[in-house]
Amino acid sequence: MAIGVLLALMGTACLIQLANVQLINGKSMAQAAAQSRTITVTLKASRGKIMDTNGSILAQSVERYTIIGNPEGAQAFTPITCTKQTGDICHQINGKPVGATGAAAVARLLAPVLDMDATELGAMLSGTGQYAVLKKDVTPAVKRKISKLNLDGIVYAELSNERIYSNGTLMGALLGGVDGEGKGVAGIEQMENKTLTGEDGYQVYQQGNNGVEIPGTMTESKDAVNGSDVTLTINHDVQWYVEKILRESCEKYSSPWGIAVVQDTQTGDILALADSDEIEAGSDRAKMTVSRAVSETFEPGSIGKVFTMSGMIQLGLHQASDKFTVPDHITMNGQTYIDATTHGDEHWTLAGILEQSSNVGMIIAGEKMSNEQRYDFISKFGIGQDNGLGLPGESDGLLYSADQWDLRTQNTVLFGQAYTTNALQLTNAVAVIANKGVKKPQRIIKTISDAEGHSEEQKPGGEATRVIDEQVASQVMNAMESVSDHYQFVKVDGYRVAAKSGTAEVAGADGRLSSIISDYSAIIPADNPRFVVTVVLKAPQSVFGGLTAGPVTAEIGEFLMQKYEVPASSPRTDAIPVTW
Repeated sequence: MAIGVLLALMGTACLIQLANVQLINGKSMAQAAAQSRTITVTLKASRGKIMDTNGSILAQSVERYTIIGNPEGAQAFTPITCTKQTGDICHQINGKPVGATGAAAVARLLAPVLDMDATELGAMLSGTGQYAVLKKDVTPAVKRKISKLNLDGIVYAELSNERIYSNGTLMGALLGGVDGEGKGVAGIEQMENKTLTGEDGYQVYQQGNNGVEIPGTMTESKDAVNGSDVTLTINHDVQWYVEKILRESCEKYSSPWGIAVVQDTQTGDILALADSDEIEAGSDRAKMTVSRAVSETFEPGSIGKVFTMSGMIQLGLHQASDKFTVPDHITMNGQTYIDATTHGDEHWTLAGILEQSSNVGMIIAGEKMSNEQRYDFISKFGIGQDNGLGLPGESDGLLYSADQWDLRTQNTVLFGQAYTTNALQLTNAVAVIANKGVKKPQRIIKTISDAEGHSEEQKPGGEATRVIDEQVASQVMNAMESVSDHYQFVKVDGYRVAAKSGTAEVAGADGRLSSIISDYSAIIPADNPRFVVTVVLKAPQSVFGGLTAGPVTAEIGEFLMQKYEVPASSPRTDAIPVTW
């Protein structure tokens, strides 16, 4: 009787609880159960591509997966023996039984597919919780192999992206790289990070005990929007060739490093921005290093004479044909200045002073040019100013105002010393002469195309401004062509070239002015300007820019003429006399 009463009480309690579950709290418990099965899955957006001016891919994100393990599920795992009855849902290794249970069994099945050590995998799956990252950046092919292991609910894949740079060291530091979260942290990846970054989507659905979506349970979703593609003005072929020539030239002249810029004079587009450093794009070094072509500053040396000569003519102080008697040294205000070579009193025109690159001649010609006017024209050519490209790590150089100059600086600025610039600034300053006195803004981003394929042309930052009159630019161009003719070994067969060389002292490893910068900037063709090419070499064996950077510039110029099929130049017939 006692047992019967006890059973009756237990039955009654069960009926009461059943009524509570089914009738009173049934809806709320069902909702709680559904909620416990509901998950939100992030749909990763792909980062946009970076391409050259012709659409060649420089950087892109490819489909990859992060393989996730469920340690609790792995430890409870028991392999299913393969028989006729179990069919394709069983587990075996090379046709043989797994030979283990739990995390060890999962590890044995998974290790060959992931190309990992089974012991290492087993340790990762022996922890607590339900989430452990086993391997990142797995290809879709590997992910498909994992799906055939019948480990649903224990091992699964999360979609991710891997950033691929298909050209190795080409533009390595200039392209930069991304961090572990896919954010641009250096170079163009950093500069255009907002444009390249997409917007992740999501899906909300219920999953079963095996981790697989229960069909028909998706309640909310939002598609991912991939990042926009960025097309540069840089030409892959030109960049490759320039980098190659730079490395070869650094070896030839025993130079620690070299920089080169190729600019389209008609558009302001940068076709090549290169340095001799070999840095793998996307590498840790690329993420921590600013491209030398962007960051390095230096005195332009005698290339700076182009700017001050332009100012003298623009102000009406001189014409390029004016005559001067030039000794090899001069003393002013207790300061002595000398030319690079010893010579007697020479009869040179202003064009001849530029051709011979005479420091003394520039001082004599600039005697009536005030300090403020000297500063004004150097500044108007863009020296010491932001060029508007926005490249990370770029230095504007340094140009002190005239009221800060001492007695020596006021004269050394006439021949490109006592202020610093970078290769991009220097190239665009010389391009003013090529563009008949107009300074055009530079551009390195050509177009931006969104995920739907809509492309938008990117305008250069800033407006074109006139620096000198057209007839002034014509005189300076004429004198620069005589400079090019002066260097008979620096030529491009069939084409006229207007150029200027420079040599300047820079700080060496000892912190003193014990090292040399040799540079050369050329407009080609001189009779119908298409390109400005600037080459900068650090401490080459044959010191002078015309002897080192000059031949490198000519080699690049020859390549450009062939690649772009530029018509040959007409003969030169209007040379301004350089002597009298």
